[in-house]
Amino acid sequence: MMGTQAQGPTARERRLYPAFWHTEAREKYSGTADDAPSDRILPFLCNGTIMHPGYVAMTLVILLLIGTAGCLSTTADRTAPTPAPTQTVVAVATANPPGTLQKPSDMALQRADLPGDYIVKERSERAYEEMSQLSRDLGWRQGYSVTFYRMNREMFDMTALSQSVDLYPVLAMNRVFDMAKERMDSTAADGSYAVYELPLGKIGDASIAYKTEDTRASNSPVYTIIFVKKDVFEEIAMGGTTTDFEALKVFANIAAEKIR
Repeated sequence: MMGTQAQGPTARERRLYPAFWHTEAREKYSGTADDAPSDRILPFLCNGTIMHPGYVAMTLVILLLIGTAGCLSTTADRTAPTPAPTQTVVAVATANPPGTLQKPSDMALQRADLPGDYIVKERSERAYEEMSQLSRDLGWRQGYSVTFYRMNREMFDMTALSQSVDLYPVLAMNRVFDMAKERMDSTAADGSYAVYELPLGKIGDASIAYKTEDTRASNSPVYTIIFVKKDVFEEIAMGGTTTDFEALKVFANIAAEKIR
């Protein structure tokens, strides 16, 4: 303890360090512990065990390194992180393919578009509830349907012409067209009808034609033309005792020209 008179060396200390405990050193060390010579290397005691002075130097170096590491860590913690450079995102507008601004009824065939012996049987807007779930999932928006017929009572002859006009999102038109083809394929798979694909020049953006025959009866075939243009899907069919595929192609082209 500081300020306490130093005790004389023990017999063990005299034996281990005789050079230190000579007469001159003993006389200089007779004072307080604060008077101990600073120019001499003294043995260190730890729990009664004498430690070599080299261990002391190593311990000081380790403590110095630990202290330095702590200082660096603390300094790093105090240093504000450099913010990452911000990137400016510029929104680029992508233009969707243009769709029509017309109402479905404006694109439907009119009485004046057909031969004089055709009359209107029915025409109306299409209701959302009558559309299939798949049509709704594809974004069906609105539609219109019309049916014409002509009749020769003397010949017991009748021909019916039907048209449906439906609007979908432009980006869904390919799937809508494929959906219509899949429906025709499923009709053939039923076995009750024979379905044949017919050659057809391009109408609108994409088109296809079918001939459907009832295998259970000898009725005349039904001809169907399906096409898409912009955001418009159309299906035009002709059936009855008298049918004319060439006339149907003319009617389909007239309908496609109405889409602007």
